[in-house]
This record gives sequence, C-alpha cells and structure tokens, in this order.
Amino acid sequence: MPLPDEPPTVRAWERMLTSLPNVLTLSRIGVIPVLVGLLFFDDPHARWIACFVFSLAAVTDYFDGQIARALRQVSPLGVFLDPIADKLLVSATLLMLTATGHITGFAVLPALVILCREILVSGLREFLAGLRVSVPVSRLAKWKTALQMVALGVLIVGDAGPAAIPVTGIGETGLWAAALLTLVTGYDYLRTGLAHMRGEERHPVGETAAREATGGANPARRAS
Repeated sequence: MPLPDEPPTVRAWERMLTSLPNVLTLSRIGVIPVLVGLLFFDDPHARWIACFVFSLAAVTDYFDGQIARALRQVSPLGVFLDPIADKLLVSATLLMLTATGHITGFAVLPALVILCREILVSGLREFLAGLRVSVPVSRLAKWKTALQMVALGVLIVGDAGPAAIPVTGIGETGLWAAALLTLVTGYDYLRTGLAHMRGEERHPVGETAAREATGGANPARRAS
C-alpha cells in the first residue's frame, strides 16, 4: 500500500531547513559549544583556533542574508533565526571572555552595554512585531555589527598574539567603539518603540521604508 504524500507544510519546512542561507545561520549557533570549549583552554593554540572558528561564524553573518536575497530564499525560519544567531554568538563570546579573564577591568563596561542593548532590542522587536511594524537595519547598525565582530575576534587572541602588538588594547578599543555605536543604534530602536507605545506615528517604519533601506529585499531577513 503506497504511503500518502507528505503534507506541503512538511516539505516546505524541510526546504527551509536545508536551504543554504538557513544552514549558514544554523551553523552560527552550532559553533557556539565549540567556541565555548576552546575558550576554556588557556593555551595559545586554542585561542587562535577559537578566533578562526569565531571569524568563520562572523562571516556567515554577512553571507546568509546576501545569499537568501540573491537566491530568493528568504524564509520565516531565516527571519526568526538570523538575529537570534547573532545575539547568541556575541553574548556567549562576551561572557566567556569575561569569565576567563580576557576582558577585565573597565573593559567589562562596554561588554555590559552590548549585552543590555541586545536584551532591550529583542524586547522592542517583539513589541513592534505585535504591531506589525518592521524596523529596517541602518547602515550604522551594520558598521556596529562589523566592528563588534572584529573587536571580539581580536580579544579572543589577546596575549596569544604577537608580543610587539598590543592586541588586547586594540580589541578593547574596538569594543568601546562598538559599545558607543550600540548605544546610538539602540536609541534609534527605543525611540521608534516609544513613539508607537504613545500612539504616535511621526516616524512610522513599515514595508516601504524597509524595502528602500535594503535595496528592495525583504527587510526582515537581517536585523541587528
């Protein structure tokens, strides 16, 4: 007796899971345990390997959205996972670098700012999603993400880098700069959320504005 065909929803779900953009996004989540394990070892080789793993994950953050738009494979799963994967990767790395003493002293402050901003933006996005308001990604937010990833990669190497180069100092400077951009972009999200909470629509952010900001692509694929 032949088996019935799979429901269309099952096939659609399988296609979403196996599409290249979503595989890249899921890989960003999958490397987190590996990265955490490597950072537990106080060994220069482990630090360099951790930096390599983190860098590969950070690169997928750029390519998954680009590929999704190029292949017209923007999906609800990708829309949901992409910002979450970024936040999980960054948060886990910040916590591990702090716990293992690679981020110490006043450098803990920008790390704290970045973590708090991620929580704030996640809450605002959930609120705005309930109002069917889409927040496009600004160019400044993209620079923030790039600077944040570079700073964390440098801090992972830390004192395992060349002795003639102040690697840790460079990483901490980048982290402070990323925290500053984090405050600016976080304020933009907060201002939009508060305007909608008050029932104001002086700065409505909808489908048209979001498409303009992303060059005509679905804006929800990438949000940081």
